[in-house]
Amino acid sequence: MTRMTRRAALATGTLAAAALSFPRPSLAATLRYAHVGSEGDVQTRFATEFAALARQKSGNKTEIRVFPNSQLGGVSEMVDGIQAGSIAAGHHEFASLAKFVPELGVFNAPYVYRDGAHALRATDPASPVLAELNEKLVRGGGLRIIGRLYRGPRHITAKFPVRRPEDLRNRAFRAVPIDLWVSMVKGFGAVPTPVEVAELPTALMTGTVIGQENPLTMINANRLYEVQSHVSLTGHMLSLLAVFANERTWQRLPADEREAISAALAEKAQESLGWAEAADQALVAELRGRGMTVITEAEGLDKAAFRTAVQAQVKRDFPAWSPLIDRIGAIA
Repeated sequence: MTRMTRRAALATGTLAAAALSFPRPSLAATLRYAHVGSEGDVQTRFATEFAALARQKSGNKTEIRVFPNSQLGGVSEMVDGIQAGSIAAGHHEFASLAKFVPELGVFNAPYVYRDGAHALRATDPASPVLAELNEKLVRGGGLRIIGRLYRGPRHITAKFPVRRPEDLRNRAFRAVPIDLWVSMVKGFGAVPTPVEVAELPTALMTGTVIGQENPLTMINANRLYEVQSHVSLTGHMLSLLAVFANERTWQRLPADEREAISAALAEKAQESLGWAEAADQALVAELRGRGMTVITEAEGLDKAAFRTAVQAQVKRDFPAWSPLIDRIGAIA
């Protein structure tokens, strides 16, 4: 054996011994999952339970760490982080992805769903309309919608009674910083004022905006009853959030882990419908108990006037959505 051969043999033996001496690193990586919901919001329950269920269904191979309450940034930062791959996945409004595929905003359009069950069917990643737009999102944004979360109907809160769009005329009203919300708030008759959710309580307290709209779960979890006196049960939008992932990260996962994640998301989406329906019934009474005045049609709320005004404004601002709205309406 030559000197070089002996050296190579010794090196090989040393490496082999080292391999036996130190454990191999796990091939599984922890996936970072972000959202802007507060700790008490249904968004946090959904994300936490989904992460646990995905781990269970994958045989403990899929590890998902949830970052709630804008810990990884506001909406724009979160979406950019997922696109860049520094965050694996997260959830927010479908319309937050409209900068990549404008038509995705239709899934947040006011008055587009018959009820919560119809909304979940329409936003299933396998549904015809969403599957078509999802492929555009993959190509145009490097993102993929892999699930959804139902939060329930959104309602208006303010520091005074709101019964008709005229009550909000020329008033500064919080809009989610997304074009669709700006359009909808114009339909309310108000002046759209974009405010990130983390800044909302302060904006309401200081009078930067006089009102906002959200599901009752969020209104309660974020203690908006401390800075708002009235809630009008307009139900102008059924709130669904898209769960979306970085496409490269998604495709790098083994097929069985993707299947486990998809199955966990589908299961929790169905459960979220039940959570929202049960919570809304209890929260009306709870918010009354916390001092809020709840305005329904029995108290003079003109839901038809809001529907007419908002639909007209959205149709003016998004004329290309009409065929998609018809297709969503046709989903059984």
